[in-house]
Amino acid sequence: MTATPTKPLSELLAQTEFSDDDIVRLLGLTDPDECEALRRRAFDVTTEKTGNNVYLRGLIEVSNICTANCRYCGIRKDNHTVERYTLTEESIVACALHALQEGYGSIAIQAGERRDPKWVRWISRLLERIHKETVCDELPTGLGVTLSLGEQTYEVYKEWAEASGNPTGLRYLLRIESSNPRLFADLHSTPGKHEKILEHRYQALRDLRRAGYQVGTGVMIGLPGQTLEDLMRDIRTFGEMDADMIGMGPYITSNGADMTALGMMEKRPLMQLSLNMISTTRLVMPDINIAAATALETLEPNGRVRGIRHGCNVIMPNITPQTTRASYQLYDNKAGTEVGPESNVLVERNIVEMTGRTLGLNLLGSSRRWASRID
Repeated sequence: MTATPTKPLSELLAQTEFSDDDIVRLLGLTDPDECEALRRRAFDVTTEKTGNNVYLRGLIEVSNICTANCRYCGIRKDNHTVERYTLTEESIVACALHALQEGYGSIAIQAGERRDPKWVRWISRLLERIHKETVCDELPTGLGVTLSLGEQTYEVYKEWAEASGNPTGLRYLLRIESSNPRLFADLHSTPGKHEKILEHRYQALRDLRRAGYQVGTGVMIGLPGQTLEDLMRDIRTFGEMDADMIGMGPYITSNGADMTALGMMEKRPLMQLSLNMISTTRLVMPDINIAAATALETLEPNGRVRGIRHGCNVIMPNITPQTTRASYQLYDNKAGTEVGPESNVLVERNIVEMTGRTLGLNLLGSSRRWASRID
């Protein structure tokens, strides 16, 4: 596919429907003035379709034990250099209560992928307790919860949904990482094996919708061998899934992974490509939530500020106890490990206000797309 400009960029940005060629053209912008025009349009569309608030999801990395062997990931099963941990229930609930006291409307519970019955039951009990202890006047249904716990069965998703007690604030993030079957296989399976299958990931996303979740997915940007056409198809896949939220960020290598030798893009073009992907996704799917990934901050100190200015409306400050953060290194030099939970709201408020947005405190911040679907 050749993305040959056939119209002025100003005319293209005024559209509400985009062809595949249009999307490839926007993703490939490198001229500073054109990139700025794309950014401004995405920021304006975000304001129009999702409002001026940026919503908080307090990230709790509850365990780095993982049964999967994804080649890009620093906590993959075969990385024997990482110190494994699982937070106690008391520690996690304390993190949730801290989030509540600081005005977070939601938390995100993230861990390596496990499917054993003991783990499933433990997560159910944890969700029940978080709900019970966070119902209050500001949040009558308790804290919103986003789960990011990998591929599970429909029955497990349903059990966790019921345990959450909060159907209006229940979300699940399950990234596909790439809609290109070859790239997906390269990312998720040891060469010669088929440990992860893309269609299984799609089925899990359908199961999540059926179980009542706001469904989130996403991809990595700048993967070895990835093309602009691949990224365009990723955006089309988000639309086909009718995703409510997107979490995506630049591909950054990890010394604990199995792909380091393939290298990564230089930081500056990788950052611009990532920002183009955020802005273009916003134009194509204007009413979804898009998170400003921590990986943006790993590339540049003001990475999340730039993400918000390019169309993001969610940030996920890390409220995991600092004693374990260094052991949850999905990629090298992960940002946010040094900022204590007690100072997060001040940091996040400064970040958001730098963009002209408002920090949405004590709000669930559910996806407008999801809300329109259930009305």
